[in-house]
Amino acid sequence: MKKQVFKTMTMAGLCAMLAMPVQAAEPAQPAEHHHENAISGFIDYKELQKELQQIEANSKGTVSVEVAGQSFEGRDIYTATVGTGDKVLLIQSEIHGNEKTGTVAILNMLKTLSGNSKAAKALRDEVTIVFMPMMNPDASEGDKRRNSMTWSDVVADYPDLADASPSWNYLDRGISQSYDYGANPGFDVNRDFNPDLDYVPQAEDFPGASNEPGWFITKEAQVSRDVYKSLQAKFGTVDVFIDLHHQGMYYVDGTADPVTLSLSAQFVPDPSSAEGAKYGEYADRYNYDFSRQLNVAAYEELQSYGNSKFTNISLYSQGLDLPGTALGSYALNGSGTVLFEVRGQTQSLGQKEKGQLVKSVERGLTAIVEGVADDSVYSLDPEAYEDIPLTAYRPSSN
Repeated sequence: MKKQVFKTMTMAGLCAMLAMPVQAAEPAQPAEHHHENAISGFIDYKELQKELQQIEANSKGTVSVEVAGQSFEGRDIYTATVGTGDKVLLIQSEIHGNEKTGTVAILNMLKTLSGNSKAAKALRDEVTIVFMPMMNPDASEGDKRRNSMTWSDVVADYPDLADASPSWNYLDRGISQSYDYGANPGFDVNRDFNPDLDYVPQAEDFPGASNEPGWFITKEAQVSRDVYKSLQAKFGTVDVFIDLHHQGMYYVDGTADPVTLSLSAQFVPDPSSAEGAKYGEYADRYNYDFSRQLNVAAYEELQSYGNSKFTNISLYSQGLDLPGTALGSYALNGSGTVLFEVRGQTQSLGQKEKGQLVKSVERGLTAIVEGVADDSVYSLDPEAYEDIPLTAYRPSSN
């Protein structure tokens, strides 16, 4: 298995809870954007609310929109569910608020999947898809990576952590991705997950590290976890989990082609291997081959578009040990996992290339959904995943 990508880089109660409307506190006002790149072409929080309401109404019962919980600043975090099949997919976007193409792709897919075509109806009979289109609305409104929670807020929720060091994923100084976290601290929510979905924060587990589990101390991670557990309670397992992200500006290894989209199936070492022995309790649930098959489905679909940027697909960094990510934690709980990382973040690219990037995500997601629905994904060779080209920092001169 490839170990380097960048050449130098390394139940029922919960179901009922999620079905009930939740009253949010008065949310904070949108933050001023902090870079010159335009992002008006993306979906903001109020637009998301209107879009979801309209999609639900137009679907005439096919799409169900629910409030799953609230962000730290009191904004509702939504789920939109379509389909009635027993194969379950959970797809989330914008856990980092400056990574916005996935939200647009999800709304486009909801409109298609809720339609009256024979294809849409056939898919809905086979799968249940739960979309979380804006996981971190506070960060989305601020166009920043991290949420708006401070360590003092965490201690207020968990007094036993008063003498603990702040978690490693908390930033309260300096500027990162053009955003001043010294003035506006926050947590990287996508490092706050734990394979033990019932974990309660313990002082001895702080500050932690990137190769150690998170703590579910942020409101946003708690909401994702609660949705995941509710689906486990209802269906027994969440077959597929997909997380939609952005990354830097990279190249397909061995070429001068800028990467349009990177994929990955690997976030923790296999629990049955020597490297993954610390995750041994999850070995019976972990299914790396299925994750690879899902990634191959997306890759092959994008490769089918011939000589175009849609074929500029690479593997994200491999050999990772990130149990504090949603992908790592949910993979250990038995979900086939797929990471989408599209080119550029809003502070570096704005909405440039937005249409093509959104379409890349849509096409990859659609291939996965269709492959799961008709079982064709299970016939794909998982070893084909190893033939997906790696990612490089610099273009090849060859």
